[in-house]
Amino acid sequence: MRDDQISARLREANPWWRAAVTGVSPTQWTQANRLLLDRARYDLGYRATVLNDVAQGPVDDKLVVLSGPRRVGKSVVLLDTAHALCERADVDPRQIIHIPADDFSKQDLHRSFVLGEQATRSLDLNGRIPRVWLLDEVSSITDWTVTLKFLRDQTPVGDDTVVATGSRWVGSDDVSANLLAGRAGRGNHRRLRHLMPMSFRDFIGATRTDLPRIPVAPLWELQSKSVAETLEPLSILVDDYDLAWQSYLQCGGFPRAVYEFHTTGGVSDAYLRDLERWLVADVDAGDAPDSVELLLDALTTRATSPMNVASTARDLGFWSPDQLARRIQRLISTFAAIECPQRTDKGFKVGGRTQAKVYLSDPVLSWLPSRLRSGLPEPSLTTLTEMAMGVTQALAIDEQQENRMLVSDTIGYLRTTSGQEVDLAPVAVPSAAGTFLSTPLESKWVGGGWRAEAKVVTAKFGAGVLATRNILDTSSAVWAIPAPLVAMMLR
Repeated sequence: MRDDQISARLREANPWWRAAVTGVSPTQWTQANRLLLDRARYDLGYRATVLNDVAQGPVDDKLVVLSGPRRVGKSVVLLDTAHALCERADVDPRQIIHIPADDFSKQDLHRSFVLGEQATRSLDLNGRIPRVWLLDEVSSITDWTVTLKFLRDQTPVGDDTVVATGSRWVGSDDVSANLLAGRAGRGNHRRLRHLMPMSFRDFIGATRTDLPRIPVAPLWELQSKSVAETLEPLSILVDDYDLAWQSYLQCGGFPRAVYEFHTTGGVSDAYLRDLERWLVADVDAGDAPDSVELLLDALTTRATSPMNVASTARDLGFWSPDQLARRIQRLISTFAAIECPQRTDKGFKVGGRTQAKVYLSDPVLSWLPSRLRSGLPEPSLTTLTEMAMGVTQALAIDEQQENRMLVSDTIGYLRTTSGQEVDLAPVAVPSAAGTFLSTPLESKWVGGGWRAEAKVVTAKFGAGVLATRNILDTSSAVWAIPAPLVAMMLR
């Protein structure tokens, strides 16, 4: 791309720069921004807080890599951050440089920094002023981390705040080595962050404000006295939480899907097709096109058991297990799925060729097959509950210690000597007081007979939590807690 084309894009992507010249409000651009206008059409008031520290704190010497699936709102979060910075009296709008980079090469990315610095040079009459660089969809650029490392190490960009967003995580990018090793900025800020679909807590905050949102509990204290005291008054609301949970399992947490379900009672085919196009583009990349619906159906129907890739590949008609394994890995790298490997009772991964479970990262992805391809079954709410529990705990563990999710080192199932399984085995998580093992967790979306379902975790650990449909009972060694309340305790 030529310099004049890059400069034109920068001027278009940074309308707040004009405020310094024309004297108009530096936030006037929000009234005409297409992405913000589109959000207004499907807005229940939910706002992601993942970049609040960038919007509200110091604007120098910070590096943040924000990843997550497409359609979840990363571009909108960048614009919200730009808007918040434009409202600050201590920030000149020219300090904010927004770079939509989804079709850039690494040379274009480098030139964007050079030209962005040049376009805002009037800031620096009395010495260089730090910038805030907001890079949108930069992970689509080959070797983007190498380019950014050079800029951070060898140019004044090393004194700036840089936020880089992306929708896929490729091993060759080597974010850890290129961006997180060595100097990554002052302060104790979280560098690797994820913007995922709305949690159940966010969901009821947007759609069921009448239901209390209970505090998050430490992962190793889900059976503490304070948790029991918090849960006890909610026993009269368990059926209300159950209905809200069922709604969440039917629409998931993508903001537009939540809006459509809340206002019309269902997620539109148009939006489901939009999600399908994202998955086709990312999952089939470099391979012959195949049915995403069949793949998602296979993963959903097999989610509660370890995935036998060889037999599943045969069932789906793939030429080889490697073909299926590539597609699953692409789902994981684009945050459409997570892996739940086998673990020991001490929380470590089991070595060798053990089979992992695969959970789709949002319930709406499990509804794509039955909605968009005839003949495929609807997902069961029991399966959706187990997947939602797994994804919620994985994100909670990653929030305790960054980078855990990206290397599939969060959740895991445990197989007992008798061949039975505990859905979510204890894993080691850090805290200010040291390292603790998370509470064993079983997902059994039942409305009765829960003590029989708790026998495996009782025999193995003597304690734990059973995520039920609407049973709340903390009187035994293993507690029965409704799944929606467990989800809120986790994150």
